Amino acid sequence: MRSSLRSFLLLAALLAAVSPAVAQRPQQHNVRGMIVGVDRDARSFTASIDAIPDFMRAMTMPFEVRQTAELDPLVPGAIVEFVLVVTPQSSHAENIRVVRYESVEQDPFNASRLSLLREIVGGAKVTPVAIGGMVPDFTLTDQSRRPMKFSDLRGKVVAVNFIYTSCALPNFCLRIANNFGVLQKRFKERLGRDLVLLTVTFDPTHDTPEVLAKYAEQWDADPATWRFLTGAPADVQRVCHLFGVQAFANEGLLDHTLHTALVDRTGRMIANIEGNRFTATQLGDLTERALRR
Repeated sequence: MRSSLRSFLLLAALLAAVSPAVAQRPQQHNVRGMIVGVDRDARSFTASIDAIPDFMRAMTMPFEVRQTAELDPLVPGAIVEFVLVVTPQSSHAENIRVVRYESVEQDPFNASRLSLLREIVGGAKVTPVAIGGMVPDFTLTDQSRRPMKFSDLRGKVVAVNFIYTSCALPNFCLRIANNFGVLQKRFKERLGRDLVLLTVTFDPTHDTPEVLAKYAEQWDADPATWRFLTGAPADVQRVCHLFGVQAFANEGLLDHTLHTALVDRTGRMIANIEGNRFTATQLGDLTERALRR
C-alpha cells in the first residue's frame, strides 16, 4: 500500500531540491490518473496517477483544488487529466478533465449507434445502476456450473468486468481479464473473505461454462473466488445493461463497450469504469480504498 504521508514527504523533498532561480516560478506538470476518492470538505481528491517524467513516480496521493466546484464531475473510477501546479510552498490541481472513453473493439461508434437503433425500434432497455445505487439481484452460472446469486455476496467487495472469450484484440477483453489476474495476486490473502471477482461473458451462446473454465486457466483463477459467469442470453443481457455494457454481433465478431465495476459490501455501486485506459495498479488502488471502507 502506498501511503499518502510517504507521497507527501516525497513531494516536499522534490520541492526542496528545486534551485532558487527555478523556484521563483510555479512548475506545471500534466498528470493522468484514476480517481480513488473525493473529499469535498478538504477540497481535495485522491488519485492513482501515472509517473510524471523527471518529477514523480507513479503513486497514489491526495491533490488539493482551489474551488470545491472543481470536484463536482469527479467520482471514484473516473480517468482524469489535470495540471499539477507546484510552488515552493504548496501544490494544487487545476484544469481537471474527465477523459471519456470512446472506443469499442470494431469501430469507435458502432456500439452507441446500435444501442440507439435498438431503442428506436422498441428493444428492451434496462437503466444502468448509478454510482451509489443498489445493484439489483441476479443469478448466473459459473465455470464450474454452479449457480451464483449476487445477493449471496453481501458483506464482500465485488469487482465485476465483462469479456467474451473469442475477442481477437489483446488490448480489449484480454487486458480487462488480465487486470483481474493482477488483482488476484495483489489481494491473494483477502480473496473470498473480503473480495470476490466476477467476470461476465456477453457472448453466452458460445461461452459455455466449459469454455469459460478453459479461458480461466490462463490466470490460474480459483473458481471459489474468481467466478466466470454465463447464463441464458436474456439473463446475461440484463446483467450487462445493469452495468452499462452494450454488445452487438457484427460480421462474426462483437462490437462492445468495456466496463469494470466495484460494488461495496452492502451491494451499492462504488465505481463503474468505462474503457481500458487505466492500469491494473490503478484498479488495485481503487479496490484497496473500497476494502478499507
